[in-house]
Amino acid sequence: MKLSAILLPNRINSNIIIRLNCTSFAHRNSHEFVIQNHADIVSCVVMVFLVGLMVQSTSPIASLFISLHHNVSGLEPSRDAPKGDPFFYEAGWKDACAVFFYSLVCIVMHAILQEYLLDKISKKFHLSKSRLSALNESGQLVVFHLVTLLWGGDAILREGFIFNIPQLWDGYPNHPMSFLLKLWWIVQASYWIHTIPELYFQRIKRDEWAGRIRHAAAAFVFVASAYGFKFQRVGVCLVVLHSLAEFVAHSYRLNTILRGEREDFLDKFLGVINGSVFVVVRLCSLVLGVLTFYFGLAGAAPLVLRVAALSVLVSFQVYLMFNFITEAIKQRQESRQQAQAKPKKEKKEKIRKEKVKKPPVEESDLPEVDQNTNKTLRQRAAVVKAK
Repeated sequence: MKLSAILLPNRINSNIIIRLNCTSFAHRNSHEFVIQNHADIVSCVVMVFLVGLMVQSTSPIASLFISLHHNVSGLEPSRDAPKGDPFFYEAGWKDACAVFFYSLVCIVMHAILQEYLLDKISKKFHLSKSRLSALNESGQLVVFHLVTLLWGGDAILREGFIFNIPQLWDGYPNHPMSFLLKLWWIVQASYWIHTIPELYFQRIKRDEWAGRIRHAAAAFVFVASAYGFKFQRVGVCLVVLHSLAEFVAHSYRLNTILRGEREDFLDKFLGVINGSVFVVVRLCSLVLGVLTFYFGLAGAAPLVLRVAALSVLVSFQVYLMFNFITEAIKQRQESRQQAQAKPKKEKKEKIRKEKVKKPPVEESDLPEVDQNTNKTLRQRAAVVKAK
């Protein structure tokens, strides 16, 4: 009885430890299963919405998430009007449902791009963990900013903003949006929302979470503010300009990641293009913001709203410019330090090579026969000493 009483608590403790280990192992397996199959899981959820759109009883709920709402004008094709009238939309609360659905679509597209393009590139170049993380981030952002640039530029050309700048503020706040322009804004908000769960799905380090969350939150706040306060026309122009600079910057970053820090003609050329495009975009954004918020919307929008929008825009551009200048100064200082360190290394290598060199053989004035006899005598003396 005493022995069983002593062994019983140990058995209970061992059983508890085994159960805890099993639960932790199952918990880890569940996390790994979700991370590895998150694209399939999210795509199944998207398919549920699409199938619900085909069923008559659930189509009103599914269309709330898939279709665009709050249309103010438009007419479907009919006998009297075979072509119909184009639909125009305004912002509303139902857009939040569309943002949720298209954020799921962004997660699926993110996984497709990661698996079929970025993972193959990383395997080909055998990158380190830090470079791999930078490749995944810049690769996703290059594609997103390229789509934003092309889609937003097409909307600007279709609406005629580039050839008629007063349209950016004429008729404010009655600024109805076309179908493509409203869908563009919905996708912009959806993309920055989907980056938050991607931190978990892509196994991003916890040290990088804060910076990426701040970036995504700032971008989403800008998009939501411009969309909610009916600054969609000037907002699309500012976002397209910003996407141009970001596309060039991340392309330059991808070049340095894949090719290494090579100071050749291509690296210098891309660096000059990156700097010039960045400065031009910042100046154009400031001019467009002052022209719209300070002059164009005078009398149409409240003074507080105009001053707040202009101050946020100016402070953001100054912040980006300050960061760009500080990074450029750091890169120049590092390049100078490397250039100064190279001659020192070369001198040390020369000194080491001179030390490694064998001492020169002393030349003797004796003939070759006498030199050979001297060598044999030395060898015999060494053998005798060894014995």
